[in-house]
Amino acid sequence: MTRSITARLASFAVAITAASAVACGGEPPPTKTAADTPAPPPPAAAPRLPEKAPDSPTASAVRISDEIVKACGINEPDAYFAFDSSNLRPDDVRVLGQVATCFTTGPLKGRTLKMVGHADPRGDSDYNMTLGQSRADAVASYMRGKGMDKGKSESTSRGAMDATGSDDPSWARDRRVDMLLGQ
Repeated sequence: MTRSITARLASFAVAITAASAVACGGEPPPTKTAADTPAPPPPAAAPRLPEKAPDSPTASAVRISDEIVKACGINEPDAYFAFDSSNLRPDDVRVLGQVATCFTTGPLKGRTLKMVGHADPRGDSDYNMTLGQSRADAVASYMRGKGMDKGKSESTSRGAMDATGSDDPSWARDRRVDMLLGQ
């Protein structure tokens, strides 16, 4: 229901903005030439997430820290799960299996893995904290199922505290679980 209200409010805000722009009237703005338009700034260094969410603008990622990727020799370090969900897709657990092997019998054996769940801002704070925790717990549960010691894995949530998105593709980047090398 919260998403339904949020969607209606967003539609209302777009309608008000459009009406304001039409109602302002006045003289049309001067036309710009290509020489007047500055070149777009170079893209900022973004976190290592796919440029576009797979199959849907509402997918999200498990983002594995560069330190773990390097130590474990992982080539494709992102796994996905759906919007408003903490269920991992079968196609994406392969990379998590690589991380589990690395932490149970590989170079990071005995080290601690920290999983931090995140959500996009389109829900109330408590809901987003719970959803972020559910996502982190889903990854932690998978890792334990692959033999990782429960005492060597931590799962927490940041909810939407670190969210920066403003549309479906950028919200997809907000919905993730970060996998970090623990202390």
